[in-house]
Amino acid sequence: MSEETVADLLRARAGDNHPALLFEDERYSWTEFVAAAAIRAQMALALRRDGPFHIGILLDNVPEFLFWIAGSALVGATVVGINPTRRGDELAHDIRHTDCRVIITDTDHASLLEGLDTGVTPEKLLLIDSPAYVEMVTAHAGVALPTVDVAPSDRLLLLFTSGSTGAPKAVVCTQGRLAAIACRTPAMFGITRHTVSYQSMPLFHGNALMANWAPVLGQGATMAMARRFSATGFLPDVRRFGASFFNYVGRSLAYVLATPEAEDDADNPLRLGFGTEASARDMEIFTRRFGCELLENYGSSEGAINTQKPPGAPANSIGHSPPGMDLAIVDPATLGECPPAVFDATGRLVNSHEAIGEIVGRNVVGSFEGYYNNPEADAERIRHGWYWSGDLGYRDEDGWLYFAGRGGDRLRVDSENFSAAPIERIVARYPPAVMVAVYPVPDARTGDQVMVAIELAPGSSFDPVGFFGFLSGQPDLGTKWMPRFVRIVPEMPLTASNKVVKQALRRERWETSDPVFWQRDRSWPYERLTAAQVDELRGQFAEHGRAAALG
Repeated sequence: MSEETVADLLRARAGDNHPALLFEDERYSWTEFVAAAAIRAQMALALRRDGPFHIGILLDNVPEFLFWIAGSALVGATVVGINPTRRGDELAHDIRHTDCRVIITDTDHASLLEGLDTGVTPEKLLLIDSPAYVEMVTAHAGVALPTVDVAPSDRLLLLFTSGSTGAPKAVVCTQGRLAAIACRTPAMFGITRHTVSYQSMPLFHGNALMANWAPVLGQGATMAMARRFSATGFLPDVRRFGASFFNYVGRSLAYVLATPEAEDDADNPLRLGFGTEASARDMEIFTRRFGCELLENYGSSEGAINTQKPPGAPANSIGHSPPGMDLAIVDPATLGECPPAVFDATGRLVNSHEAIGEIVGRNVVGSFEGYYNNPEADAERIRHGWYWSGDLGYRDEDGWLYFAGRGGDRLRVDSENFSAAPIERIVARYPPAVMVAVYPVPDARTGDQVMVAIELAPGSSFDPVGFFGFLSGQPDLGTKWMPRFVRIVPEMPLTASNKVVKQALRRERWETSDPVFWQRDRSWPYERLTAAQVDELRGQFAEHGRAAALG
């Protein structure tokens, strides 16, 4: 953790006329940005009552979102990034759980809160597009920077996890942690004072703030921000703003690659993109198409562990442990380190049942700042004095680490254990595929079968015989890895941070209105699954006493 605070970094920009924020047709220098933050800081102090100094923000990526983060930093308040894709009781629970006392939103998003018990009184619901809000801002115009004492240990952000594998948890990020990121990461990304960084990932998620806004703040650089991610708007925005750096998640990269290719795609100012979970194939195609290098790492909003992937690392690896960080692949049952991965001549992982374990940090517990008001989740992360990531991985004989999926991505087919991620990497090579999700579904007798959902590129169609031929020609596809079921989805279910939500896919299995194809036998090509065959499958589960597995 840094001895500096985000408040310190903002105060250092108070007289800086270099561009800070570009948004649509709006432009803000750092002087103007800090002045706007000072206004929100005084508004926050005026609104404060007894209890946690927590301010919820329910907005798209608009300047007000950043003004309130910066204003909160100046007075020691905590911003809660509220996920606008949540609905009903789940949305209300997020707000109550994080003890929001004020919510900053707009007319469109306020409709999501109608009829909900959020614990926030009506007068503390501020609509940024209302005359009353404009008057409030105007009334505080020209205020001086507040003189509140702020410490590095003060909570600045509560950022909900994506919820892709379970209920979202509110990750704590202190002023000191975000300030340390702001000071450390510019050198990693080559961000200088003159960099324009493009930001289209949602601001309520750590990827946007830690991988983009923090290093921009640290260097006094410029951030160009989109209201929301748009695959077709990505390249026009980059050119319009002159952006040389951007952040991403793998799914957003896949959507950009699904846009029609043009001869001048590489005619752009991009130099580097930083993100997570892009496939090696997508990274290679993106670099070739847009003339922009990509830098990947493994990490999370919790911030306790991360990896570094230097040039020359194996294509599918997530790199290695940073200096001083003891990362291990651990068998949770024995607490022993898993043996190194063994690959055959085709590159197929042949000992997945013993090589895959949980990614664990054995000397990083002090870096984990915890989840807000969730001791059970804290206890799940900190066990035996170690930090357990909840993610699966394996390590080769040379020490390179590989991501093998989330904790719920483990499958067991014919008594063989393996994970979803290696299969996803293979299926993602299928030319018409834009996005792929592999997950377990129950077998009628025991264990699991492999199912894959595929979102196709616009204008593409699924050829079941051709797909079988494609998979049969992949030399690194494990003998038990061939998907038994294939679901063609019109649009992959995603969280607002563009991570696939597999729970719904697993729950629906093959009983969906989407086209589903299957193999009657593992050696047969795929064919369309009929309603009669679905009934036949149900009968098999009942016959073997496994009806409960279908829920």
